[in-house]
Amino acid sequence: MDLPFSESFKIKMVENIHRSSRPERETWIKEARYNLFNLRSNQVYIDLLTDSGTGAMSDKQWSEMMLGDESYAGASSYYKMKEAIKEITGFDYFLPTHQGRAAENVLFSAMIKEGDIIPGNTHFDTTKGHIEFRRAHAIDCTIDEAFNTTLDYPFKGNIDVDKLEKVLKSHPKEMIPLIIVTITCNSSGGQPVSMANMKAVRELANKYEIKVFYDSARFAENAYFIKTKEEGYAGKSIREIVREMFSYADGMTMSSKKDAIVNMGGFIGFREKELFEKASMFNILFEGFISYGGMSGRDMNALAQGLYEGTDFNYLETRIRQVAYLGQKLKDYGVPVQYPFGGHAIYVDAKRFLPHFPVEEYVAQTLAVELYLEGGIRGVEIGTLLADRDPETGKNRYPELELVRLTIPRRVYTNNHMDYVFAALANVYDRRHEIKKGFKIVKEAPILRHFTVELERVKN
Repeated sequence: MDLPFSESFKIKMVENIHRSSRPERETWIKEARYNLFNLRSNQVYIDLLTDSGTGAMSDKQWSEMMLGDESYAGASSYYKMKEAIKEITGFDYFLPTHQGRAAENVLFSAMIKEGDIIPGNTHFDTTKGHIEFRRAHAIDCTIDEAFNTTLDYPFKGNIDVDKLEKVLKSHPKEMIPLIIVTITCNSSGGQPVSMANMKAVRELANKYEIKVFYDSARFAENAYFIKTKEEGYAGKSIREIVREMFSYADGMTMSSKKDAIVNMGGFIGFREKELFEKASMFNILFEGFISYGGMSGRDMNALAQGLYEGTDFNYLETRIRQVAYLGQKLKDYGVPVQYPFGGHAIYVDAKRFLPHFPVEEYVAQTLAVELYLEGGIRGVEIGTLLADRDPETGKNRYPELELVRLTIPRRVYTNNHMDYVFAALANVYDRRHEIKKGFKIVKEAPILRHFTVELERVKN
């Protein structure tokens, strides 16, 4: 008998969670104005809102927390983090920040000005928010295959180099300070970028003298997909693949709350000392001195250890196979999901789930609310709410994909929890034709509205 696959860890601590009733959930979601971000954590049974900072740290990471050096300047924890970043990514210069969007804020303050053009592969919400806050423009150059959720294409996160070159040709290089490559590409379904595509983007950037930066929150998961799906990489280690990936970049931003498996932290990596020094001024202004950047010493220690653990193949296999376990159960039942499955989440295609539903009533948000009502499961909308309004016209932007993201925290839930999620979503799928009413916006912020938006049911 073949031995079955099993997790690469054992559990040392548990946390009790409360399984609520449907009447309770109906009250709570109404009080939250139908915004899942507004729910209290104890009102959620299985929390799949995000994998950002929600993972379970290891015994070694907790041990490192106790060794943190809290000196304001020159702490040993800073140098431990610097050594880990250099060893894994190859970047000589880095700035610590308290999380990924802080890294974007510092980097973009140093690089982006009003009117600039920032091409990339489906920029994530905070990335686009920081770009548009500076009155610059994010241009999506993702391959068309990414928008067909039924297509089995291994690297749907790839940039279409023809689309990219069209952007680079049609604007002076002074207007394009950088190209952003998101690995894996969150907004298109947690989809990886191939090594061949990274090389092609690098070559094009060299031709037009443009810098390339990676949004690297899930770089290790991206490396896993390269190892398991791309020809020529099966025999290479994750860290060998990672070093090659970053060799094609001028720098990186990192939300360490994902692939470094910590609750708080981030950083920016730089190839060039000149840009590092320019960004340092903004780091001191926004985050803190350059040797702590808004982080405590204990968090820097845990982050450094997490980078080593997050680039271990056995850990990555356990993590990504759990995501695929849920995805396959849903796919086999007929629930429409983005395929192939991404590294950190399963993305439900709300347009195919509710084909009768008008997108003007926020179809993905409606589905996310229905899943919460069914089983106390909190997912997140990746659709029209997240896309925000066009800053020039003020009208809703309707993306090609309306998705509900079910994001699996690292080392937190068992496959029994995945079975529960599957059953709850299958129940919603069985009664999908009964779902008639969506939502309208009552109150919204001018940017990144999905975090705080208030909604009410449409009265048909």
